[in-house]
Amino acid sequence: MRSLWPRLSYEQWHRTCDTMHAHTQVLGKLATELAPAEPQLQHAALHLTARGWETAALPAPDGSGSLTVRLDLRTHEAVVEHSTGETRRIALTPNRSVGAVTRDVLAAVCALGGPVTINPTPQEVSWTVPLDEDDEHATYDPEQVADYFAAATQAAQVLAEYRAPFRGRSTPVNAWWGSFDLAVSLFSGEAAAPPSTDFIMRNAMDAQEVAVGWWPGDENYGKASFYAYAYPAPDGFDALPLSPPAAHWDTTLGEFILDWDDIRSSADPHALALEFARSAFQGSCRIGKWDSMLAESAEGHPPPVH
Repeated sequence: MRSLWPRLSYEQWHRTCDTMHAHTQVLGKLATELAPAEPQLQHAALHLTARGWETAALPAPDGSGSLTVRLDLRTHEAVVEHSTGETRRIALTPNRSVGAVTRDVLAAVCALGGPVTINPTPQEVSWTVPLDEDDEHATYDPEQVADYFAAATQAAQVLAEYRAPFRGRSTPVNAWWGSFDLAVSLFSGEAAAPPSTDFIMRNAMDAQEVAVGWWPGDENYGKASFYAYAYPAPDGFDALPLSPPAAHWDTTLGEFILDWDDIRSSADPHALALEFARSAFQGSCRIGKWDSMLAESAEGHPPPVH
């Protein structure tokens, strides 16, 4: 039986991880192109479902209805589905290249919903070959994907529980295709100056927030981990005494980190990860002088009405 909290090391599965990451970028770019624009680029976010990474319902370019596109991590296919029920399935195995899959997905979208073009340049990654020309990333190991999906599912449930009682504005559990992570942002209601004029930063970082998320590791940090950061970071944020004790500040990343191995080896991994998320949020609210009633709501005070 597959572990619900499996071992996950980027170093061991980086080829499959990078291929899958590139596949998610195709979905994200379709969402960016077709969905109505929302604050903090929320329209561009994907979501982790019981089947894999998936777009919201996107307006078909030809006005014929809506489309969803998903990476089905159970059947190992990219699936394009129209609101009429018409469906196209594109195999991700055996070891199909990102370029081949991208071309097939775009052709399926055009066939079901009308012509669409995306910017094929990959974002927030070290490689630059356009997605529809990428023959380098072509490793897809279903067993490694299954371990990732099991881990991501557990992480998403932690983030959903952390977010649930908060009475301010928040995001759903988003699956971000640029950084290949899952994340929730809770907002204070105050505006913030973006850290740069870069398109993503200018649009995504214009409100005071605390972000908590999880990612399976990457070239910069090879361990799967939960992370937390505040923007703008209040003075002393990096010195907050977070719990559990294994949580630590990473100077290079500029974030608090709780490594996956420290979580999965505990008696109650879900509770430990939730403790980290709540500790980071409450510490940030305290030194950032957030409204105390808003901060307390994230702890369930007053509790939501069932």
